[in-house]
Amino acid sequence: MDTEQRLQKVEELKRGLKSRQALFTKAKSQSEAAVKASFIVAEDVAKSAWPFTEGEFIKNCMLKVCDAVCPDKRQLFLNVSLSRNTVAERVDQLSTNLKQQLVGKGKDFIAYSLAVDESTDTSDIAQLSIFIRGVDSSLCITEEFLGLRSMHGTTTGQDLYEEVSRCVNEMGLPWEKLVGLTTDGAPAMCGHRSGLVARIRERMREENVTGELTAYHCIIHQESLCGKALKMEHVMSTITRAVNFIRPKGLNHRQFKALLGELDTEYGDLPYHTEVRWLSQGKVLKRCFELREEICLFMESKGKDTTELRDETFLCEMAFLCDITSHLNVLNLQLSSLTCTVQ
Repeated sequence: MDTEQRLQKVEELKRGLKSRQALFTKAKSQSEAAVKASFIVAEDVAKSAWPFTEGEFIKNCMLKVCDAVCPDKRQLFLNVSLSRNTVAERVDQLSTNLKQQLVGKGKDFIAYSLAVDESTDTSDIAQLSIFIRGVDSSLCITEEFLGLRSMHGTTTGQDLYEEVSRCVNEMGLPWEKLVGLTTDGAPAMCGHRSGLVARIRERMREENVTGELTAYHCIIHQESLCGKALKMEHVMSTITRAVNFIRPKGLNHRQFKALLGELDTEYGDLPYHTEVRWLSQGKVLKRCFELREEICLFMESKGKDTTELRDETFLCEMAFLCDITSHLNVLNLQLSSLTCTVQ
């Protein structure tokens, strides 16, 4: 080749190299975008508490939308892996990353407190939930879910202490910076000698911690105890009898709903109240107070005595209890939102 031919050949090779590099860069960016997309979907699946197999269903929906909107981009959507194993792996990686971030933040805490609650799931296995609230030197507060420990054996104060201690040590949190502990008030938690609080205080003495550990009682359980001292059982029992007369019986329920429709009321039905769902009490009281006239009319048409429901003193007590439970329900929902989270 002469000089000119050599220069042309060099330019041709350069263009071929740049073309291959551009193709590789494009493929790499597409691969990174596909992985990022799979992480985004896996996070939403975890937050929604859906089965990991839902990833495949979501991908099928995405492909159908792609075929209708942008069929030329179908391959990009096909590159997003959302199989059950992939979603499980992504969720595990997200969990590990969040834990690493929390460990990093924990090193900057100047003080932290723990909240511990033990309950039994549907398979009769005790689950110990541990939450942490820490503050750094800049007064930035971090509130996170620290750990969930399954307890297949006993749930004594010693067992609870061992799980909490193991969780604190794994996170590298110093005992001397622990200033508060909130429990649900159960004997295994608050026992003076062998409860969780007593054993953590003993551990802090062994670590030569000079500060005093402040133990708190769960505010929701405090409300439950205070509620028993209000002497308002007669109000709730009367309302419960009225609701149970209307809701469980199919004919009465249908007729009551028809009556509300004829009167064009704001609400079309009454909710149930159960002791397990503590938020239902406030909802039932509020609805019954707003439909008190309609309830009395319906019960009177069935020959039931409504003297107590029309009593002025009873209505005042019912209104008071309705307002109190409404405020407490709002507070409890705010507290629950602070401690949740697959969330």
